[in-house]
Amino acid sequence: MNRYLAAPLEQDIRKKMVLLTGPRQVGKTTLARSLGESFQSPLYLNYDALTDRPSIERVQWLPTHDYLVIDELHNMPNWKSYLKGIYDSKPPQQALLVTGSARLDTFRQTGESLAGRYFRWHLFPFSVKELAPQVSDPELALDALLRFGGFPEALFEGTDSGRKRWQNQYFTDLIREDVLEFSRIHEVRAMRNLVELLRGRTGSPLSFESLSRDLSIAPKTVRSYVEVLEALHIVFLVRPYHRNIARAQAKAVKLYFYDWAYVLGDDGARLENLVATSLQKHVHYLADSIGEQLTLNYLRTTSGKEIDFVLTQESGEAVQFIEVKWGDTQPSHALRKMAQQHPEAQALQLVRLARHATQVDAVQVHPVASWLMQLAA
Repeated sequence: MNRYLAAPLEQDIRKKMVLLTGPRQVGKTTLARSLGESFQSPLYLNYDALTDRPSIERVQWLPTHDYLVIDELHNMPNWKSYLKGIYDSKPPQQALLVTGSARLDTFRQTGESLAGRYFRWHLFPFSVKELAPQVSDPELALDALLRFGGFPEALFEGTDSGRKRWQNQYFTDLIREDVLEFSRIHEVRAMRNLVELLRGRTGSPLSFESLSRDLSIAPKTVRSYVEVLEALHIVFLVRPYHRNIARAQAKAVKLYFYDWAYVLGDDGARLENLVATSLQKHVHYLADSIGEQLTLNYLRTTSGKEIDFVLTQESGEAVQFIEVKWGDTQPSHALRKMAQQHPEAQALQLVRLARHATQVDAVQVHPVASWLMQLAA
């Protein structure tokens, strides 16, 4: 299956090393292997495979391989220094792609510099934009994604029982293995209970104090647990929009799961989470492909009203105000007000049950599926 990153990755790996990150089981290994079809002598190595690990540690492969994939390298001690040495000594014609999860995406915080040696790409779950060409219709794509989520195994299994079995195993493994291994957190039960609570609080401003009371642990500990879940690409945070960055950071964040089919709540909650993930995918694709820096935020007005999402430029200027509804085609007062105050930005209401696009005052009302097709990825 041809993923949306296949073409740009094939171009970039012929120029520099590529670091491919994203949630577990989102398809990184499958994509990396598929790119080998364009080369004469590809080689795939996985650090987690006992048969491959000695070859990786001792650099035991032929220089004639023109495409080298090293999977799960972030599990190797001192992998940053190792990777720098591999890249600096490899044959010029050898393409190098490294895949991994959390540590690979946070390597810039400490350690050996890889500046100038790599392109970084993020692989996300399937979106309407990516799935629609394969099922011939955006509405069918949206229906499938809402029901099964965007992770390949659950999505293409195409059954509720298959999705539930996959989710149970996926989140059990993440908490039992990845969370413990990444963070050295040993309170497995507390982390599992936190994830269960968060499933029912997606899309709402997050209160660490409330969570701490429910879990009987300190707010600081809850915050650190959420940071680990974010680093492991289990959830992502959407911060409030404000031109004053310090004030924005002081306000409550909203949280969404990369697997929106896992969240609790009604269809509207899952739809909002799906749109959030699609916008996150859009923002990262633009940053990875052309260096355009957009930020995904949400807005709370001085009167306490909220707008689900705001896309902002690096300068802090709002580009789009976006509200997500299941059936209501009448824009909210807050959205109308933002449309009037910021005529340079688009004001959009995305409605699942809308039959066609309309305009109400300065607000554009769109069916969700057709509008998501306009995103970059």
